Amino acid sequence: MGMGKDIFEITVNGLKLVVIFLMMVQAVPILVWLERRGSAFIQDRLGPNRVGPLGLMQLLADAVKFLTKENFVPESAKTFLYYAAPVFALIPGAVAFSAIPMSTPIQVAAFEMFGSSWGPYTFLVQGYEIGIGIVFILGISSLASYTLLMAGFGSGNKYALMGALRASAQAISYELALGLSIVGIIMLYGTFDLTAMTLAQQGPLSFNFLGHNVVASWLPNWGIFYQPLAALLFFTTTFAESNRLPFDLAEGESELVAGFHTEYGGFKFNMFFIGEYGHMMIASGLMALFFFGGFSIPYVTVGELNEWATSIGFGSGLVALLHFLSFFIKFAFFMWVFIWVRWTLPRFRYDQLMAFGWKTLLPWALANTIATALIIYVASL
Repeated sequence: MGMGKDIFEITVNGLKLVVIFLMMVQAVPILVWLERRGSAFIQDRLGPNRVGPLGLMQLLADAVKFLTKENFVPESAKTFLYYAAPVFALIPGAVAFSAIPMSTPIQVAAFEMFGSSWGPYTFLVQGYEIGIGIVFILGISSLASYTLLMAGFGSGNKYALMGALRASAQAISYELALGLSIVGIIMLYGTFDLTAMTLAQQGPLSFNFLGHNVVASWLPNWGIFYQPLAALLFFTTTFAESNRLPFDLAEGESELVAGFHTEYGGFKFNMFFIGEYGHMMIASGLMALFFFGGFSIPYVTVGELNEWATSIGFGSGLVALLHFLSFFIKFAFFMWVFIWVRWTLPRFRYDQLMAFGWKTLLPWALANTIATALIIYVASL
């Protein structure tokens, strides 16, 4: 999709990209605060509670600390790679997250401005729309492993290099299971388009099987009820892809000091942190989209909501807001699960991590794909 047909649409779409990026970056301090308070709650502690109300100003204090730290470069570092790695760590997460649809489009009627006629316009509540959305997101987000390699090799530190090698092996191992886990969803909905997948999950649970229409009006028509195993496999592999506990072997503090970012501090370290949270956001957004209806509201279709909004004198803006709130609630829940798991489960041993990926997740993902294909074939007879 192009940026627009005139200067107004191009400007709005450009601003939209900036806003989505800033939303992603500004969400990180809030998530860090939530993680600190959440871990304190789990471990029966208080967490940050001194700087500002509920410790919220601790985020500002941390930002000042990161920005004012000394700019240190190791003597044995490859300077270009050392500086480029944290910058590039931000890019895959930001680019991939912008392709996730967060609501229905906002329709703007034609209007007069500066003596000219403008519109009508349709503004998507996402950075940009690509017809093969899931392929694009997986392809872009997988580039993050290159930034870890750049950091590990560019630091000139043996612990950083070992962490980077672990991260690369882990990414390769778990991307296979991750990709296979969503093949069943793609076969089920018959499209790579993320908006089409979301719209296919509207209303109550209903499907055709052997010529009969099966309806379960008490359940929403979400992908989790068609692909429960795929949901479990996908969410598990996203922990490994995000380098989060119990799969954070690339930063195993007890073994590798701090892994690939051992030699990083200050703002450069903060950029790696933002990149990690960016991948958690992508995983949470895709989990909501594939298996929990995305921005759709349970039991209600977009058409029904549009009719209701029109009847009370509101247009697509109200509908888009309600759908965005629906997406945000699901998204926030899965972000909390990432935090919850980190402070609940212990870290795997490295051989256990690799064995789990190759010997458990990959065979189950392959079995789920084959079973889904067979069930779809039988159901269509």
